[in-house]
Amino acid sequence: MNAFLADSAGGATLAGVWQSGLGQVLGGLIIVAVLIGGFFLGMRVRDKESPTPKPEEQPHRPESDALPGEMSEYRRPAEMPQTDGEHRLMPYELKKSGSETSPEPPTEEKRKWGGISSGGFGSGGTGHGD
Repeated sequence: MNAFLADSAGGATLAGVWQSGLGQVLGGLIIVAVLIGGFFLGMRVRDKESPTPKPEEQPHRPESDALPGEMSEYRRPAEMPQTDGEHRLMPYELKKSGSETSPEPPTEEKRKWGGISSGGFGSGGTGHGD
């Protein structure tokens, strides 16, 4: 007989109980009990929290469609300053922004990208204008 399974009196040892599956069942029951206890503890904590606000207590959007602090404007690229070729343009001579406001919306041709179609990833194209 295996020495781990039986002691001198013939009873089962701890290794024998584990190998028989009783220890695994008890371990599973302990884990289930901890999970159920955690669930009930979470329910108690949630019950102590303040209730969710009702729909009439929710904040409402302003009358206008614009959000607070939001502005809508058309932008166009700023013109690049030209130099005479004798001296180069220094960074501090450029404007702070690369675009400026425009009163009229861009035309349909300007809104569309007119570059070479490179295709998407996995489209099967070469990615260089096919």
